[in-house]
Formats: sequence, structure tokens, C-alpha cells
Amino acid sequence: MSPADHAADAGRESGRIMLLTSAFVAFALMLVAVVASASAVHLDRKTLYDVADLAAADAASAMSPDAFYAGAGVPADGAPLTLSDADVRTAVDQYLAEHPPGITLAVTGASSPDGRSAQVSLATVSRPPLLRWFTDAFGGGITVTASSTARAW
Repeated sequence: MSPADHAADAGRESGRIMLLTSAFVAFALMLVAVVASASAVHLDRKTLYDVADLAAADAASAMSPDAFYAGAGVPADGAPLTLSDADVRTAVDQYLAEHPPGITLAVTGASSPDGRSAQVSLATVSRPPLLRWFTDAFGGGITVTASSTARAW
């Protein structure tokens, strides 16, 4: 091949490596955005589970003083406390007011199914930081829920 042929080949190949590099960089940046956003949703879920656990543990010992001093009935297998749904809901609301979790959440359930356990369900909307434009286009975020049960002994 003569030098003129090399120059002609170089002219035809010019720009292809730049196109491949640009495509690779765009793919790598999208991959980083997806991984970072998935991590943010996971951290929001872990935070919500932690708050649900703490609120349920606090509500498990929430028996109204009136019911305690009035000698409210003891559950069948001898638990020291008798919880009501209203007591659990009040305790969860009070706990969240005294210990703000740092995320916007909603209490979707706070009850005592058996008089000994406090069952708490929370929900929040996670908005991944790098994909917020995408999630806002399809409903505004990813709904994350957490439930926890704590037993009063």
C-alpha cells in the first residue's frame, strides 16, 4: 500500500472511534445512574423498615393509663398489657411526632390484632435522584411500604 492509500483509509475511518467512545461513555453513565438510583430506593426502604420497627416497638408498650388502672382484661396467655387499636395508633403518631424520621411517610396501618402485638404499616414515595425526570413522567416516584410487628410482654 502506498502512503496515498493509507491516507484514503484514514479518511474513511476518521470519526468511528469517537462514535464508539461516545456510545460507551453514554452507556456507562446510564448504568451509573441506574445503580445509584436503585441504591437510593433501597436506602429509603431500609429507613422505612427501621422507622416501622421502632414505632412498633414503642407502640407495643402503649396501654392507656385509664385501661391499666381500671384493670383491663388480660389476654388469654397472660400478657401483662392489653393493647387497643386506638392506643397503638396514638403511640405511633406520638412517636413519629417526637422522632421525625427525615423522610415523608404515611401511616397506612396501626393496630393490635390480638391485644398483645402492635402492628405498624408505613408507606412513602421514593424519588431516585438521578432518574427523577423519568419517574416523574410515570407517576412521580416509586411507592415503598414497610410493616413491622412488636409484641408486648
